[in-house]
Amino acid sequence: MTINAVIFDIGNVLIEWQPERRMAERIGVARAAQLFEAFDVHAMMTRIDSGEDFATVIHETAAAHPDWHDEIALFHSDWTAIAQPDIPHSVRLLRALRARRVPVFALTNFGAANFPLSAAQFPFLTEFDRHYISGEMGLAKPDPAIYAAVEADCGFAPESLLFADDRADNISAAAARGWKTHLFADPADWAQTLIDYGLLTKDEAA
Repeated sequence: MTINAVIFDIGNVLIEWQPERRMAERIGVARAAQLFEAFDVHAMMTRIDSGEDFATVIHETAAAHPDWHDEIALFHSDWTAIAQPDIPHSVRLLRALRARRVPVFALTNFGAANFPLSAAQFPFLTEFDRHYISGEMGLAKPDPAIYAAVEADCGFAPESLLFADDRADNISAAAARGWKTHLFADPADWAQTLIDYGLLTKDEAA
């Protein structure tokens, strides 16, 4: 079947999401390791991705962990220094698909308030034909309901959607609905998948 839309995850597909690395750069390797052992940073972010308020969750979490208050607060005050840099080859693939007039969507676990901060930092995040932001939807991957919501909104058959994500659980949930999927490891492999589906030429995918 023809691919009617290509769907990108954002974190670790278009921009890096490696908070352990970024925090190590800011507060030191040993202190960052202790931070991530002391409490579950990713669980905090999941609350935000699922629709809770960005600032409220971080400030409440910081207050609940006074020994780590200042470090946790950085996830709010220094968000754009943590959720970065971009992944240039992936950005080129996004733009090459748009140049070919292939509909391109974003489906991302991202908070409703911090996504605009990243979009201001990385304007290519505004270039999608449709945005599906989990924090705005009140649904997060890999909940099957978020994939069903995408299908209902765009009107395309599941088997005509090609989705790239760096997490196997998110990919499995999409594949279970019939989506074509690509488990993202690096931009070169994703480029080859787009070539294999006939969506880009080798030169366009470079």
